[in-house]
Amino acid sequence: MRKTNLSSWALKHQNLVLYFFVLIIILGIWGYTKLGQAEDPPFTFKVMLVQVRWPGASALEVEKEVVNRIEKVILETPYVSDVRSYSMPASANIMVIGRDSAESKYMPEMFYQVRKRVQDIKTSLPQGVQGPFFNDEFGDTFGNIYSLSGDGFSMAQLRDAADQIRKELLRVPSVAKVLLVGEQPERVYIQLSNAKAANLGITLQQLQTTLAKQNAVVATGEYELSSDRIIVNPTGRFTDVDSIRNLPLQIGTQTLKLRDVAEVTRGYNDPPTEEFRYMGKPSLGIGVSMQQGGDIIQLGKNLEATMQRIQNQLPIGMDIHDVNNQPVAVKDSINEFTQSVFEAVVIVLGVSFLSLGLRAGTVVAFSIPLVLAGTFFCMFLFNIGLHKISLGSLILALGLLVDDAIIAVEMMARKLEEGFDRLSAASFAYSTTAFPMLSGTFVTVAGFLPIATAKSATGEYTRAIFEVVSIALILSWFAAVIIVPWLGYHLLKITPHSEREQNKKTGLFGKIQSFEHKLTDGFSNWFRRLITRCVNYPKTVILITLLVFASSVVGFKLVQQQFFPDSIRLELLVDLKLPEGASIEATTQNVKRVEAYLNTQTEHIENFVSYVGTGSPRFYLPLDQQLPNPSFAQFVITTKRIPDREALRSKLIALMDSEQFSQLRGRVLRLENGPPVGYPVQFRISGDDLWQLRSLAEQTAAYMRVNPNLRNVHLDWNELRKSIQLKVDADKAIALGVTQSDINQVLSSTLQGATVGEFLQGDQAIPMMVRGDTGDRNNIEALASLTIPTSNGKSVPLSQITHLENVQEEGLIWHRNRVPTITIKGDIYSTVQAPTVTNEIMARINQDKFVENLPLGYSFAIGGSVEESAKGGASIAAGMPLFIITVLTILMLQLQSFQRVVMVVLTAPFGLIGVTAFLLLFNKPFGFVAMLGTIALSGMIMRNSVILVDQIDRNIEDGMIPHQAVVDAAVKRFRPIMLTAMAAILAMIPLSKSVFFGPMAVAIMGGLLGATLLTLLFLPALYTLWFKLTRGKQAFEEMPKLEAGLEMNL
Repeated sequence: MRKTNLSSWALKHQNLVLYFFVLIIILGIWGYTKLGQAEDPPFTFKVMLVQVRWPGASALEVEKEVVNRIEKVILETPYVSDVRSYSMPASANIMVIGRDSAESKYMPEMFYQVRKRVQDIKTSLPQGVQGPFFNDEFGDTFGNIYSLSGDGFSMAQLRDAADQIRKELLRVPSVAKVLLVGEQPERVYIQLSNAKAANLGITLQQLQTTLAKQNAVVATGEYELSSDRIIVNPTGRFTDVDSIRNLPLQIGTQTLKLRDVAEVTRGYNDPPTEEFRYMGKPSLGIGVSMQQGGDIIQLGKNLEATMQRIQNQLPIGMDIHDVNNQPVAVKDSINEFTQSVFEAVVIVLGVSFLSLGLRAGTVVAFSIPLVLAGTFFCMFLFNIGLHKISLGSLILALGLLVDDAIIAVEMMARKLEEGFDRLSAASFAYSTTAFPMLSGTFVTVAGFLPIATAKSATGEYTRAIFEVVSIALILSWFAAVIIVPWLGYHLLKITPHSEREQNKKTGLFGKIQSFEHKLTDGFSNWFRRLITRCVNYPKTVILITLLVFASSVVGFKLVQQQFFPDSIRLELLVDLKLPEGASIEATTQNVKRVEAYLNTQTEHIENFVSYVGTGSPRFYLPLDQQLPNPSFAQFVITTKRIPDREALRSKLIALMDSEQFSQLRGRVLRLENGPPVGYPVQFRISGDDLWQLRSLAEQTAAYMRVNPNLRNVHLDWNELRKSIQLKVDADKAIALGVTQSDINQVLSSTLQGATVGEFLQGDQAIPMMVRGDTGDRNNIEALASLTIPTSNGKSVPLSQITHLENVQEEGLIWHRNRVPTITIKGDIYSTVQAPTVTNEIMARINQDKFVENLPLGYSFAIGGSVEESAKGGASIAAGMPLFIITVLTILMLQLQSFQRVVMVVLTAPFGLIGVTAFLLLFNKPFGFVAMLGTIALSGMIMRNSVILVDQIDRNIEDGMIPHQAVVDAAVKRFRPIMLTAMAAILAMIPLSKSVFFGPMAVAIMGGLLGATLLTLLFLPALYTLWFKLTRGKQAFEEMPKLEAGLEMNL
């Protein structure tokens, strides 16, 4: 059966090839315009939040009676990896985290099962527990956040305006959700002094009942007449605040208005649960999220036009401001990457033109837009958008996609020089290089295979590297065997050696040509002598190579490790954490102090916002989102430029370390890249006894605090909060007819208030709450005189039936998989990487045998960047067997010899030599992305080895003496191998400037340069030694016997 020669076919069907060439370009341009644009790749947050409330319960009671029961059933749910919870007085938050290895498509099933199982045990929870409530929308990214503010406007007026803005924004194409941030819910408060109520003989409970009955909505029925149905609606429901104030109350024998007894006011949630402040002023935040697969750049344009129209229609004095603008950040990022792509194209074209000449370089140049166009169209088909990962992958692919084109055009040009006609030259190039190139392409693609198979958050985040590079490389092979021969047929014009003397140029061009030939011939002769020496002394070459490789393994220990680098976004985050139990008012006061400082730094700042009592919404996909807590506040500061960000960061770090903020923990951080980690250095201690746990955690913290690179070392919970314990005298209480429920009800109504209905106004349902007056609620000394109604209708002071005692109780209890766990965390503000610091601390811990001496039932674990990096590394390692099997299979199909396969594989690790040297030389850390590049590097190295081994075998098959065949193959393949390697290496220069891809680019540049040079020297030496050992020295120097065939397969 005759083998198909695609190059020959292409030259016989040139019109068809031209049609597909133009079609692919057009489809590529169209596909590019349809690609979604985003800052980060699609990423699934495998997290669900379960919340419960139990008013009146302590943190210990919530933990033991509620959280333990819920955690038990959640841990039995499929796909659940970890359950983390924290219990506080009266409430708890339980975070359900899916298995890293679970595919994203299984997450909805996990969320459903968690809901179902928790709802099933709801009836077994203690009486009074509210919830559970579920939230599984952690992945929503509100990339555009706006501030709505205006002097003289109330929060209610801002909310009404925001509601109208929300309606307009939801009409904008690609808008998925609109979130209001810092909205202050309205309340109607009916405040009754406990002492006054006792004097009048009315209780808060009686007032609650009266108000609830007066405002109740009850079906009254209707008259059914012969011709009509007439509804009966009694009036009397509250229509405004005055109607509440004028409500008559029957107290004993007299009738009084409610305003005579209580103070009725309309206001906001008091105290507020959270606040949003823009540039130091109370405001309302509006967050906008994009639909999945949308174009963030186009969304930004639409939002800008809509917001301008909205601003023109807002009342005078009310303004809307940009807070976070993801489209602008993405546009800047894409422009930066586009510039890098352009630079990479220029570099690759420069290499092609300088090394191959104008015409051959033009052939390679035409293949680049063709392959890029095909890649864009395939990205559209496979729903791969433009984001930082895919754009970086395109630059990475640029240096590789010209390899096959260079090899093909170089071989075609060589044959034209030897006197072949164009069709024969193209056919010969295909028959000799197509399948080695295809094998090399698949081996290179296989180098990225562990990324594709990685079942982890980091694998999902970086998967586009495999997808984009694989598409580009496979398309580049088809371009090399179909398009390049067609282009070469029309563009290459090379004079055969036999005619070169006859057509020799004269003058300046003749001298340049003559000098070029002399230089080429001189280098070729020098390299031939070098290879001859390597072949003559193979053991020495192999020994030197192994020594250099061993030194690189040792030197690699000096390279700092990293998970993901910080983002280059302009935002800074400042977290403020007061002691547990601090009021939101105290938190706000500290926020105002920071705001006052920021107002003096306007030369660095574009804008800043503060979130009091909670963290920022997810305006950036990898943001480590914080849950609500009255003692927490977070600033998001947008700076003008990167130098401004770094200058302000240094100032804020100094501010947080100053005496002014010594009573709180302040943290200044850049945004993260990759899956969120939080604090970079973390250790965990788990065990049942809380005091023993605290002691062990403090010992761990002591190890961390002595490390000079760590800041803000703290335990995530360790503080006791103030509490007043009422010890009830049961005998006195029963004698007076007072029950525990009566006491609890009075305290709850007085301090927190009780909802007695809703006051309807427009589309707002405003709760009405009855509670004690300001004196009862804010004066602790008044607690003892608080009156409790007795069974005989009188009242008794609380101090007569209880004993008040000031105590401290648990303010917060963290669990991890049902076990109390304290996490000890620390920040790094220097350039030292988290794994380095973690290893230094672990060295001290291991030296003291701290972990070995832990009591039974207690465990120690490493968290932070090291843990997340280990998860990502483990998922990559899980794909290594498939990578190895795939590579071996491809090599076996191409080489069909165990020995040759082993020789090719042995060159793969030599990339580490250059990787180590370049990372140390350029002071780059070895992070997760660099690890992916190093694994992929092995495929690039083996690709060159396959081409070289295949050429040696072809030379021997053509009748060359093996010694001469090895030397000739190395000399002949030196040019295409070095050209492809240099194209790949130099194309990485623009990518090396990237914060995210820089370490990967540097690793590939160094590894490919070192390994390519070593391959050209080491592989001939290894082939020589293997041949001599298997065939004998004499056979290596003799002409091969034709009948023997020298088939060296096992």
